[in-house]
Amino acid sequence: MPRAQFDYVLPGSDARQTLDFQASRHCLTAMDLNAQKRAAAARAIEFVRPGMRLGLGTGSTARHFVALLAERVRAGLDVVAVPTSEATRGDAERLGVPLTTLDETPALDLTVDGADEIAPDLSLIKGGGGALLREKIVASASARMVVIADETKWVPVLGRFPLPIEVVPFGLAATRRLVEAASAAAGSPGPALLRRDQDGHAFVTDSGHWILDAALERICDPKALADRLAAIAGVVEHGLFIGLAQTAILASSEGVRVVDRP
Repeated sequence: MPRAQFDYVLPGSDARQTLDFQASRHCLTAMDLNAQKRAAAARAIEFVRPGMRLGLGTGSTARHFVALLAERVRAGLDVVAVPTSEATRGDAERLGVPLTTLDETPALDLTVDGADEIAPDLSLIKGGGGALLREKIVASASARMVVIADETKWVPVLGRFPLPIEVVPFGLAATRRLVEAASAAAGSPGPALLRRDQDGHAFVTDSGHWILDAALERICDPKALADRLAAIAGVVEHGLFIGLAQTAILASSEGVRVVDRP
C-alpha cells in the first residue's frame, strides 16, 4: 500500500506536524465513532472562507459539518449553500444556514461531503444514504470537494461496501441484468439488489428513482466499471466518484489526518 504525507492534528491540539505513515484502517479506541466524525467535520470548517458558495453533503458525518457551519453563521460568517438532499436542506434550514440552488448559483467554491469508502487515490463510493445523484451534481459544480469521514472508511481497494446505482423504475429487471453484466465485464462480478425501505417497499430517492446495490466485494478497475455503468440506458447515476475529491479528512482515535489527492 502506498505511503503518503499527511497533515496530522493531535486530539485537543491545534499544532500540526507532517507525518509519514502507512495508510491503514485504525481501531476505534479512545474516541467514539460519532466524536471522530465531528472531529473530521471541525477540521473541514477550516477550509471555509467568508463569501464562499458551498455544497452541503448528506449523511451522518456531513450533518456534523452543517451543525458546525451553522455555529459560524450565527457568529457572523457570510456564506450561502446548496444542499445535496432534502434531509440536509431540512437540517440547514432549521439551523439557519442560508441556502441557494444550482440554478441561482451554478458555480460553487467548495463542497464538503462524507463517503462510504475512500481509496488512496481519493476515488470514492458514495450513495449509502441514497443521495448520490444530487451529491455528484453538486460536487461536479464545485471548484473543490473535501470528503470527511472516520478512519474506517479508508480502504486499500473500493468495493466491500455495496456500490449504489440509481436507476429508473421502468424496466428494472432489464437494467439489473445489464448492470450485473457490466460489473462482470469490468472484472468485478456480483449481484445487484434492489434497495428497500423499512416497510419492504422499494427505496425512493429524492429525485423519484430506485437504487440497486451491487455487492462486488472488490472493484478492480473503478474507471472501467464507471464507464460501463454510465452507458446503460436505465442507469441515472452510479456511486463511483472518480477525480472529484481533492482532499480527504479522516479522523481516528489517534487524531485527524488530511490527505490530498496524489
